[in-house]
Amino acid sequence: MEFGWTPEQEDYRRRVREALDELLPDDWDEVYVPQSYASDLQVDFSREFCAKLAERGLLVPHWPREFGGQETPDWNHFILGEEMKGAGEPRGAQYMNVNWIGPTLMRYGSAEQKERHVKGIAGGKVIWCQGFSEPNAGTDLAALRTRAEREGDHYVVNGSKIWTSYARRADWCFLLTRTGPGKKDITILLVPMDTPGISVTSYPGVIKFGHLNEVYFTDVRVPVENRVGAEGQAWEIVSHALAFERVGVPRYHTGLDALDLLVAQLKREGRWDDDPVVRARAGRLVAQFESARMLTYLVVDQRVKRMAPTTDSNLARVVALAAVNEMLDLIAEYTPDALAGGDLLLEDYYRINIPAGITGGTNEIQMDLVAQRGLGLPRG
Repeated sequence: MEFGWTPEQEDYRRRVREALDELLPDDWDEVYVPQSYASDLQVDFSREFCAKLAERGLLVPHWPREFGGQETPDWNHFILGEEMKGAGEPRGAQYMNVNWIGPTLMRYGSAEQKERHVKGIAGGKVIWCQGFSEPNAGTDLAALRTRAEREGDHYVVNGSKIWTSYARRADWCFLLTRTGPGKKDITILLVPMDTPGISVTSYPGVIKFGHLNEVYFTDVRVPVENRVGAEGQAWEIVSHALAFERVGVPRYHTGLDALDLLVAQLKREGRWDDDPVVRARAGRLVAQFESARMLTYLVVDQRVKRMAPTTDSNLARVVALAAVNEMLDLIAEYTPDALAGGDLLLEDYYRINIPAGITGGTNEIQMDLVAQRGLGLPRG
């Protein structure tokens, strides 16, 4: 198969790159990129940057016009994601809004929720966080303990969430709660983060400051109209959302950029030509990342053609993660100084991708889904 972009898609990519050249500050790579997406610096910048992208019609061009888009092909959104990720993701936390929160609310949200939240996301100034994982319930939604008790026209929420990126500065939380005793009695609420009873505690980790937060809910009152869909519908809604998230981050794009940085350093140090092992591993990595690219493009093509979701999105994530893990090993083995401030861009890549096997559903669960739903194998 020969894959190529149409002239229209190439023109769109050119427009995105021109916007990046114009809107990013001169010290973007040196000052902003080494910061966490969840840092005050990047969060504040993302509100300005995404608002300017929206003014140019570049933030959500693939969305329906009624929600602030231009109804261009979904490929344009994915081209945008590649270019943003390659530039260090200046959308910051808002890539999540555009990738899956907005599309999910378009499908399952009420008319008021679409008017307020989807259009708000399209304006580029709103920060969201997702309240999924808990101290004793990571990928296993059935183990959730955060409860939402119905009291008249409100839910009263008690519990906690962990690893909640951007919670420190988020405006809203896409929150999963338990509303009954059954395994699937899980319900989604849209919760303003300034609601009384919510507190956020940040804690340090290997990844950069701001990503690791625990959120506590103590008698938090949430209006019933903030519920997404019906009670107990969260499994269906989250499955729809995660199908977008699993291919929302073009890991092959940044992985190949990181590999170029590593190879360039080895060449400067005279270690590239004399080491056939590292050359072979680098060649294998290129093939792995390109395989991940093709699988990701397959999933995007299925969306463009409005085909039903398949396990191809799970498989694309598994293949991309295998390449990412190999890249992390290569950095640690051949350029360990980069992880101690020797190369800020390589260190940034390493730190950001350490939790890649957990975010969006653990790798083991992705492989289980491929085995059971894709290959028809029995549960182990």
